[in-house]
Amino acid sequence: MEFGLFLEFPISEGMTPTDAFKESFSLVDTAEDLGVKSVWLAEYHFNATRVLSAPITIASALAARTEKIRIGLGVVCLPLGNPVRFAEEIATIDHISEGRVELGVGRGTFPNVHEGFNVPYGESRGRFEESLEVLVKAWGQEPFSFDGEFFSYNELEVHPKPYQQPHPPVHVGVTSAESFPITGALGFPIIVNPSRVFTLEELAGPVRQYREAWQKAGHPGEGHVGVRIPVYVAETEELAFSEPADSAMFSATRLGKRVGSYAEYGYTTGDWAAESERILGMSYEDWFRDKVAYGTVETVSEKLDHLKETLGADLLIYEINYGNQIPLERQLNSLHRFNEEVIPQLSF
Repeated sequence: MEFGLFLEFPISEGMTPTDAFKESFSLVDTAEDLGVKSVWLAEYHFNATRVLSAPITIASALAARTEKIRIGLGVVCLPLGNPVRFAEEIATIDHISEGRVELGVGRGTFPNVHEGFNVPYGESRGRFEESLEVLVKAWGQEPFSFDGEFFSYNELEVHPKPYQQPHPPVHVGVTSAESFPITGALGFPIIVNPSRVFTLEELAGPVRQYREAWQKAGHPGEGHVGVRIPVYVAETEELAFSEPADSAMFSATRLGKRVGSYAEYGYTTGDWAAESERILGMSYEDWFRDKVAYGTVETVSEKLDHLKETLGADLLIYEINYGNQIPLERQLNSLHRFNEEVIPQLSF
C-alpha cells in the first residue's frame, strides 16, 4: 500500500488567505522531508473556509518547490471546465514536476458548485464521462476527433503530451454506491471518500462490486482501490480521542446539514435525506469507531491492517486535519508519528 497526505488548505478563524497558503505549504515541505509518497489536493469552490479553489495552479507551485513527492489532484471536477484545457494544464504540470502527477477526477458532489459555473447539475454525469474520454484521447499521439452531447472536436492535436507515458495515472473519485460498478467497468482505479454514505466496514460490498465489474469488462488484474480517511495519532488513547473531537464533529455536522439541504433536489443519487439523518444522528463515539483512524501508534496500525485486509486497498490518502480545526502543531505531531512510527509497524 502507498500512503498520501490529503490537504484542504483551510483558512482558520483569524487567518488571512496568505497565512493559509503558508501553513499548508509548510505541511507539504514537512511531508517531503519525511519521505511521504504523495500529497493530494482537494477542490473547493464558493467556500470561505478553504483557499483551494484552484488546485491545478497550486499543483504547479508544489511541482516547483518540491523534488520527490508525487502531486495528486484529488479530485478535479471535470464537469466544471473544458477537458482540452484540463489536458493541456495537467500535461504541463507533469513536465514541470518531471512526471510526478497523479490525476484524480470526479463529477462533483454538491449542486451549488455546478450552478456557480452555470453547469446544470443534471448534466454532470454526462459531462464527466465525455470529459474523461476526451482527456485521455487528447493525450494520445495522434490528432483526435470527438462528437458527443456536450463536447465536439475535429482533428485536434493537443500539446504538450504528458511527461509520463501514455499519461499520468488517472483515478476516479467515487462517493455513491452506483459509481463503484460504473467505474469498474470503465477500467479506472478508484479513490473512495466514505464520509457521506458509508462506514469503513460498509465499503467491502461496493468495492467487491467494483472488482466484479472490472473483471467482467475484461480488464487485467482486479482494479486499484484508494481510500481517503481521517487519521490522528497521539501519545495516549485519551488524547487521540479528545484532541480531534471538536474538529471531527464540526465537520460531521457541517456535512450532514449540507447533504440534507439537497434532499429534495433533483438529479442527485441515493437518499440524501436518509444520509443526512444518519450523519447527524451519529455521536462522536460512532464516528470514532466507524469513520476514522484515531488512536495510538498501536491502535491506528491495527485499524489500518484490518482495512487493508477487508478492502485490499493499495492507496491510503490520509487527512490529518479533519474538520479544519486542529492546530498546526498537533497536525505536525500526528504527521510525524504516522510516518515514523505507524507505517513501519504495518504488516503490509
